[in-house]
Amino acid sequence: MLTQRIMLSLLVVIGATSFVCADDAAAPAELPKACIDGNGPGWVALTEDDFVNVNSADDTWTWKDGVIYCTGRPTSVMRTKEKYTNFELVVEWNHRKYAGNSGIFVWTTDESIERLAAAGKPGLPHGIEFQVLDLGYEENWLKNKGVASDWFTSHGDVFPCGAAKMKPYPPIAPNGSRSFPSKHLTKPHGEWNHYYIRCINGDARLWVNGEEVSGGSDCTPSTGVICLESEGSPVEFRNLKIRVLP
Repeated sequence: MLTQRIMLSLLVVIGATSFVCADDAAAPAELPKACIDGNGPGWVALTEDDFVNVNSADDTWTWKDGVIYCTGRPTSVMRTKEKYTNFELVVEWNHRKYAGNSGIFVWTTDESIERLAAAGKPGLPHGIEFQVLDLGYEENWLKNKGVASDWFTSHGDVFPCGAAKMKPYPPIAPNGSRSFPSKHLTKPHGEWNHYYIRCINGDARLWVNGEEVSGGSDCTPSTGVICLESEGSPVEFRNLKIRVLP
């Protein structure tokens, strides 16, 4: 399985437009990171016109000069108007406060979106989540509990929410609920992080700042809308682009 993941990763890098991350020049004897920038045939930018509010407040999301600003209030999502099955997604994100929490949902279920919209109350949908978590969240857990968390990290966990299902790729959380990242690459709040997400045929994979770290297979559902999450703290997104795959 590990060999298969490596080969698929190489195919993605070879077949997609990429650039070398700026910090790689200081990394001797290492292969350059493959930061897919969303430029090239088939890539399109996702703009405000591509999204609709689900259960956020009117001022939760603001689009200005290519940046998506989120207040973090209330806990809610906005979603794409279109459903996607096989696709690649790139996005940069930046938490504005220490210990910020957010996420990106893919293959979100119709039922959960309809339920949230009808209720008009805080809540999150069912689907596959790519965690967007500031390092401070994990640091606070350690300070408060006296031990490191054994069920989440701040470096790009991937996991199913609600009725969604997924077989996590290793390393796997001790409780078996999510794929832990194989490397810790997330930058702290105030700095931009880069996610490249690849979802195809029920297989979901995440690259953090140029390196594949987590994901899962056998995802159900494997088609649905994409959601950006508001969860208690201000966060920004930019350079949100998608390429639909066969």
